[in-house]
Amino acid sequence: MIGRKNMGRASPLLLVLLALGFFFATYNFLTMIIHYRSVGKWVGDNSHGGLLSDPIIGMPKNVKKFKNSKSPFHVALTATDAPYSKWQCRIMYYWYKKNKDLPGSEMGGFTRILHSGNPDNLMDEIPTMVVDPLPAGLDRGYIVLNRPWAFVQWLEKATIEEEYILMAEPDHIFINPLPNLAHGGYPAGFPFFYIKPSQNEKIIRKFYPEENGPVTNVDPIGNSPVIIRKDLLEKIAPTWMNVSLRMKEDAETDKAFGWVLEMYAYAVASALHGVQHVLRKDFMLQPPWDLEIGKKFIIHYTYGCDYNLKGELTYGKIGEWRFDKRSYLRGPPPRNLPLPPPGVPESVVCLRNVIVTNYNLHLLF
Repeated sequence: MIGRKNMGRASPLLLVLLALGFFFATYNFLTMIIHYRSVGKWVGDNSHGGLLSDPIIGMPKNVKKFKNSKSPFHVALTATDAPYSKWQCRIMYYWYKKNKDLPGSEMGGFTRILHSGNPDNLMDEIPTMVVDPLPAGLDRGYIVLNRPWAFVQWLEKATIEEEYILMAEPDHIFINPLPNLAHGGYPAGFPFFYIKPSQNEKIIRKFYPEENGPVTNVDPIGNSPVIIRKDLLEKIAPTWMNVSLRMKEDAETDKAFGWVLEMYAYAVASALHGVQHVLRKDFMLQPPWDLEIGKKFIIHYTYGCDYNLKGELTYGKIGEWRFDKRSYLRGPPPRNLPLPPPGVPESVVCLRNVIVTNYNLHLLF
C-alpha cells in the first residue's frame, strides 16, 4: 500500500487546485441553507440525560432514564500528515486536554488515527496510531474514503479501555466539557440538515433494500460526531467501509452525494445493523449559521465565515473580515488573526479566540 508521503510538499499548482476544490465543496451548500429543519427522529435537548420525545416516534422508556454513573468514552479522530490536517489536530487536542477533567466531562483517552501509513512529527505530542491508507487509486481522489478503513484497522489493532467511542474530526473544538450523550445501544449523533435519506430514497434503496425496512430507519447523520458503544462500532465499521466504496463506484450515487457520500454510507451501514441514533442538536454548532454558544459542546468550523466591517454576513462573497480553514493549507492561521468587527455573532468570535489561543501552534511549522 502506498502512503501519502508527499502531501506536506505539495506543488503550488496542486495547492491552488485543492483550494478551488475546497471552495466549491463548501459554498455549494449555500442553496441548502434552510437551517436545521425539523428532524422526524429522536431529538435531544441540551440537558445531560434529558430527552424530548418526537411527536412521530416516541423515545423508548429505557433511554429516558438518567445515568447513575460515569461512562467514559475514547476520543478518536482520523487524520492525514498534511500541514492542513496537522494544525487542526493540534488545536483539537489542545482543547480536549483543557476540557477533559472539568466537571461534567466524561472524556477518556484520545487517539489520532493517522491514515497516511507513516509516522509524522506529531507522534510525541498527540497520542497516535498509524494505519494504512487505502490502496493507491481506490479512493478516486476522495480522501475521506480512508476514514472508515482507518477505523476498521484501529478497532482491530488497538487496546481501547473505554466502552464508548467518540468519532471526531480535526476541525472539531471542544468548548464545553462533553458528557457521554449515548444511552446503551442508542448512540448519539448530530443531525445534519443536508443529509436527507427520505428525499434520496431511490439512491438509498440501492444500498438499503426495502426488505430491511422503511428509509426513515436511515438517520440524517454522518459518522462524526457520534458517541457509540465500541462493540456496535466494531460491527458497523466494516459495513461502513464497504458501503462507502460501493457508493463511490456507483456514478449516480457519487454525483448525487458528492463530498457527503461517506456520511450517507455511515448512516446506511448503521441502519443495516439495526442501530438508530439519538439525535442531539446540542452536540455541536457550526458558525456562521449557529449564532450563540449556549450549552453546546463542539464548534465545527467547516464553513467559511465572511463579514463586512459592519458585522454583516457576506456568505458566498469574500468578506472584509474572514476566517476559512481552507485559507491555511500550508500551515496554521496567524497568531495575530484580527478580531471580527462589532456585530459579528458570539459563535464566530469564540471560534477566532479558540483558534489563536493555542500558544505553541506554530512551533512545528
